[in-house]
Amino acid sequence: MKKGKKYVAALTKVEAGKVYTLEEAAALVKETSTVKFDATIDVSFNLNVDPRQADQQVRGTLILPHGNGKTKKVLAITDKTEEATAAGADFVGGPEIIDKIAGGWFDYDVIVATPNMMPQIGKVARVLGPKGLMPNPKAGTVNPDIAKAVKEIKAGKVQYRVDKEANMHVSIARVSFEASKIEDNLRALVDAVVKARPASVKGTFIKNAVIHTTMGPAIHFTFNGR
Repeated sequence: MKKGKKYVAALTKVEAGKVYTLEEAAALVKETSTVKFDATIDVSFNLNVDPRQADQQVRGTLILPHGNGKTKKVLAITDKTEEATAAGADFVGGPEIIDKIAGGWFDYDVIVATPNMMPQIGKVARVLGPKGLMPNPKAGTVNPDIAKAVKEIKAGKVQYRVDKEANMHVSIARVSFEASKIEDNLRALVDAVVKARPASVKGTFIKNAVIHTTMGPAIHFTFNGR
């Protein structure tokens, strides 16, 4: 596939075969954006795990120190409507809102819910599941403290999860972020993923790690504990 002039120009800034430190990668990624808008900065890992094994599922959440620059619309399904509204939820409702979801309403990015609402939310699980919107205790989106759940998401909480190919992709910042803030967020993600290493994994856990902008070239990086 022929690469555009902007991509080729950005690629010349990345030294072939070099593996950068976190600090170097965070600074360089700002220089490799090929688009006019404030591009997203993503991190991708290839892990030495077998996602088919239950004990090698790598997933979790963390609050990035500086958020990732994305504002998420939060739907809170709860009987604690005043608490959810005060915490900053964009949409709040109880059982009545489930019918709206069943009718095809998806004008939100994340759903949080109190545990008592889960049996009713289960009625639309087939609709929410494929879209990655089903609340899950492991992701912190099912929580009796609905205000805390909403505030964490609004503060920049992100999820990380290995896919069936043993890859993981997480958005951590925007190109407009200062390099130091990109580095802080990158370190926070790396630390979280390293700590999530399954006990059954032998040898190298993270086989490959890159940071890149939207439509920009990949920058390979390394870190202690890899």
